[in-house]
Amino acid sequence: VQLQASGGGLVQAGGSLRLSCTASRSILSVFISSDMAWYRQAPGKQRELVASISSTGRKNYEDSVKGRFAINKDNTKRTWYLQMSGLKPEDTAVYYCNSVYDGRTFWGQGTQVTVSS
Repeated sequence: VQLQASGGGLVQAGGSLRLSCTASRSILSVFISSDMAWYRQAPGKQRELVASISSTGRKNYEDSVKGRFAINKDNTKRTWYLQMSGLKPEDTAVYYCNSVYDGRTFWGQGTQVTVSS
């Protein structure tokens, strides 16, 4: 499974971005059975979980993004998304998509999100 992340960029505080992650070469049954997530890593900080969506559709969010970020997936496109609104400078980081299937973890290459004040 190869994960391709996209959608990062430079945005002003209060703005919005939508990140996408596509699992190429993933068959539908595997995709549906996978747990997906978005992590981020700011300079000098550890990578942290931002949002996750389980194979059953249960969603979880890191406290600082609750009410501002939304994670969703489209099985037909083998893609999951992170809709980010009300962005803050502290959201600046490299965002990584992640999927877990059958005990195996896969990572995307990361996409930079920069929020200017």
